[in-house]
Amino acid sequence: MQPALVIFDCDGVLVDSEPIAIRANMAVGPDLGWPITEAEVINRFVGRSATSIAEVIADRLGRPAAAVWERRFHELHTAALATELTAVPGVSDVLDALDAAGVRYCVASSGTHEKMRGTLGGTGLYSRFVRRIFSMFCCPQRLRLSTGLGRSRGSVGLPR
Repeated sequence: MQPALVIFDCDGVLVDSEPIAIRANMAVGPDLGWPITEAEVINRFVGRSATSIAEVIADRLGRPAAAVWERRFHELHTAALATELTAVPGVSDVLDALDAAGVRYCVASSGTHEKMRGTLGGTGLYSRFVRRIFSMFCCPQRLRLSTGLGRSRGSVGLPR
């Protein structure tokens, strides 16, 4: 049975950005009083929005430290993405196979459109997802995930 639609997450599925984010968080933490380990970063931060990560940091270190953390993380992360980011191995082959089979696909992520434009663009994948990029920021937070996925389905020509 062929799927009607494949919905990809961005970070860690299409682009190999998670190791970069983990290293950046580990670099920032000790200077602010939290010598956070790789396992802690994975457990507490991976797969979460920047807003929820900032809340975790604020709960532990206070809001002023969380603001500093966010700024330093952004600087380190942005610099590393520019030089280290790659597509997940094999993802272009998967997209080629989906195209050949006529299967529609899109990306849905907790990241912003700007972030995905940068990460997908930096790896040469952006053109494959133009007008098929969905962010949790495109829907009011009160909407459930299923509503957001319904919008994704409708936008790629499938029934919601």
